[in-house]
Amino acid sequence: MKNSDFKNLIKDKGYQIFLFVCSASLPFNFAAHTWLVCAKDGQVSRWEVRFELNRENPKLGRHMHLNGLPAFSGIERINFLSKRFLWKARLIGQVEDGKGSLAHKMYDFIKNSDKNYPYRDKYNLLGPNSNTYVEWVLDHFPDYGLKLPLNSIGKGFKIK
Repeated sequence: MKNSDFKNLIKDKGYQIFLFVCSASLPFNFAAHTWLVCAKDGQVSRWEVRFELNRENPKLGRHMHLNGLPAFSGIERINFLSKRFLWKARLIGQVEDGKGSLAHKMYDFIKNSDKNYPYRDKYNLLGPNSNTYVEWVLDHFPDYGLKLPLNSIGKGFKIK
């Protein structure tokens, strides 16, 4: 799917949560990088944990990013090289509905993850990392029923 196709999935009303994956940056591109895109009444935000430090909004945490990259784009192929060379994103799950729904609860949880995620200031290739964060969210919503890809290194990192 192209970015414009993903944008067409956004609805004017209700809550939507999208789970995206792309290859990790070189030389670790055999591994997956996952992130969450949230929408409320058509307003979109991207939540993720990345290797690079969050210099735009450090209040979120050292490695937690909100809208650090376009919602529907992958991450840089080579860290710090250029935001022009991004991996292609792939949608692997979504949930949507109105007020009081699973999507609404997930939206509120993700929106507050900068306060609640215990590893927002830490990053390690084996975990905690982007996949640890997304798995942490998914673990709080088992009804979502989605599993991260096998190559999501860090998804099994035990949160204390």
